[in-house]
Amino acid sequence: MTASFLRTWSLDELPQLLNVLKGEMSLVGPRPTLDYQVAQYTPFQRRRLEMKPGITGWSQVNGRNTLSWTQRIELDVWYVDHFSLVLDARILFRTIGVWLRREGLYGPDGVNDDFVHKEQA
Repeated sequence: MTASFLRTWSLDELPQLLNVLKGEMSLVGPRPTLDYQVAQYTPFQRRRLEMKPGITGWSQVNGRNTLSWTQRIELDVWYVDHFSLVLDARILFRTIGVWLRREGLYGPDGVNDDFVHKEQA
């Protein structure tokens, strides 16, 4: 299989299931983030870290990489504030549709990481 095929069908994220089995991640939750991003979070943005990271989440089913970082973080914090098993089931169900339609794989101009370093801003 080629890398583009794996990415197109989000199969490159399957190894994260091992992290779920080890208890390091959840099926549903804010997506994992990078240390350099966390170091620049505001107190509001840090709220997304109150839950284990997930393979899928509220921001993934509401735009995925077509959303700006600000929008993704706002949706992640909304999820933290409104967490429930019913919401998780809804996200898992919607994830199937997003996956089948291959929605939001890439952001504008193919850029997925629009997080701006402070020194760049």
